[in-house]
Amino acid sequence: MEISGSLNAIGYGLSAIGGGIGVGLVFAAFIQGVARQPEAQRVLQPLAFLGLAFTEALAILGLVFAFVWS
Repeated sequence: MEISGSLNAIGYGLSAIGGGIGVGLVFAAFIQGVARQPEAQRVLQPLAFLGLAFTEALAILGLVFAFVWS
């Protein structure tokens, strides 16, 4: 039995799962922080969007690396 193919799809799938978990954790912390202290929303919201951007950038890098090393 011969197995042929590429592990790029598996690598990108893991990268996408990691990005999804990361975004969920960022916004869960944001919602919990605003629920505990509503007046801190103006401070926490830009930090949440910055965390979203960094997390999604890592997922996009996973996609790029999947295509580069294919």
